Amino acid sequence: MADAHLLTDMALALSVALVGGLIARRVGMPPIIGYLLAGVVISPFTPGPSANTAAIREVAELGVIFLMFGIGLSFELSDLRAVGKVTGPGSTALMLMMTGIGFGIGRLSGLQWEASLVLGFAISVSSSAALSRTLVTRGLTGSVVGRVSIGWAAVEDLATVVILAIVPALGGEDLSIADLGFSVLRAGVFVGLMLFAGPRIVPPILRFIAGLGSRELFILAVVVLALGIASTATLFEVSVALGAFVAGIVLSETEMGHQATADVLPLREAFAVLFFVSVGMLLNPAHVLDSGWVMPAVVVAVVLGRVLLIVGIFALLPYSGHQALLIGVSLAQIGEFSFLIIEAALADGVIGDDVYNIVLSAAVLSLICNQLLFRLVPRGELLLTGTGPLWRALSRGGEVPEGPVGVSGHVVIVGYGRVGELIGHAMDSAGENYVIIEENLELARLLTRAGRIVVWGDAATTSVLERAAIDTARLLVICLPDGASTVLVLANARHISADVPILVRGHDSEDLQLLRSYSVRDVVVPEFEGGLELMHQSLLALGFSEDDAEGYRLAVRDVHYGAAAQHETVYNR
Repeated sequence: MADAHLLTDMALALSVALVGGLIARRVGMPPIIGYLLAGVVISPFTPGPSANTAAIREVAELGVIFLMFGIGLSFELSDLRAVGKVTGPGSTALMLMMTGIGFGIGRLSGLQWEASLVLGFAISVSSSAALSRTLVTRGLTGSVVGRVSIGWAAVEDLATVVILAIVPALGGEDLSIADLGFSVLRAGVFVGLMLFAGPRIVPPILRFIAGLGSRELFILAVVVLALGIASTATLFEVSVALGAFVAGIVLSETEMGHQATADVLPLREAFAVLFFVSVGMLLNPAHVLDSGWVMPAVVVAVVLGRVLLIVGIFALLPYSGHQALLIGVSLAQIGEFSFLIIEAALADGVIGDDVYNIVLSAAVLSLICNQLLFRLVPRGELLLTGTGPLWRALSRGGEVPEGPVGVSGHVVIVGYGRVGELIGHAMDSAGENYVIIEENLELARLLTRAGRIVVWGDAATTSVLERAAIDTARLLVICLPDGASTVLVLANARHISADVPILVRGHDSEDLQLLRSYSVRDVVVPEFEGGLELMHQSLLALGFSEDDAEGYRLAVRDVHYGAAAQHETVYNR
């Protein structure tokens, strides 16, 4: 009968989580919010159906293991090496400052210093899951903003591992610095032992099982290894979350790491959903209301404090203000790592339900506010560009090389990635003069050495566009992968020159409507054009004539681009 109740509880939890996730995605929010709110709906603190909290949390422990195991599998040191000089010191400084802010809020509210420290830890790490989803959705993954944000989050991921090693020690009586040091030492011994022995033991086992040609046995072996290494962590009195993370790193170093990632992903996603639901089930709205000023203070610290501190850090680095704002907004949230920290602290008796509920509610609100902040970035930057000295101080990357460009009647290419490079090759073949605006300093220097005329900086700033002499250009081609940046470039370009013809790269139908409102010559969506070409080639392969295939391609193209044009008036109100 108990098993039947557990099955019913899991079915209820996953069903409500599915509905919550669908609703969250429908309104443009991360599914995590839907899962957390699903837990609130079926919790004992709210009216309506409720599931057995203890039973769900027992099963959800697997969610913690598979979540950290998956992070370990996908952890790439290359993410750190590429931007390590920035993300290492920068993220460390931010974590220390945010931990200090959280600690201060906790002490002012009357919490013990151990609970205050956990509060600081919890708001010092951002959500990698929310970050990665945001970067993909907004086309920022391969940009400077995306690479720095991912590297920054990777440092925070590593720091979370250290925090999880420290938290159990905070629950002891008469805690001393020596106790904390011994806790970290135990964790270090465990990690060192696993990283030494794992690569020598795990690969032969996986190779043998993979050689049997049975996928189910291979998946079972991966799960057994993950759970085995994770449970071994308890022998060293460190968390299973740390053990699972190390297990993921051990498997990622094998030649079968990618296959292990693909096979474990469905398990990780399903059990991670249960973990987030179980976290939401502990949210007591009454405790949140009783927290008074503390919860709003934590939200402000996460949403605004992280943005301001990151922008301030980047004011010391050669990055543009636009990049600093986007990176700050990308990381202005907390999520799954904060949940892991407060879960461990709650289990070890370091914090009570009050701190748990404050962090959980602040995380949900920060994820919601994060999506709203992204929508405000273009307007905020336009306001900041008018502040003069302040914006110049924040936008060191916007400084351009000295010396006049000295060209006219040229083409300006904004962004020299894969799309921009194709335009450049065409201009070379046609014998046209062109100027490249590129924000990646290394690429700008490389192009300059190759004899190209390059303006280094953020094209969303007026000074950079003026430096490229767009007022005397024959054509402006914007090839940026980021929709928000593209809109800023267009707005400033039209402020400088109302007549220069502009071709712009779009991303979806909503882009077409907005971008055309700036009187551009044309908007081209590379993904859609690729689909049209595949359609064209498919018709030819089926025996259609070139004229028929091309005519159908043009007809579909006109329908797609024309449909967006019918809605332009929405943006011209």
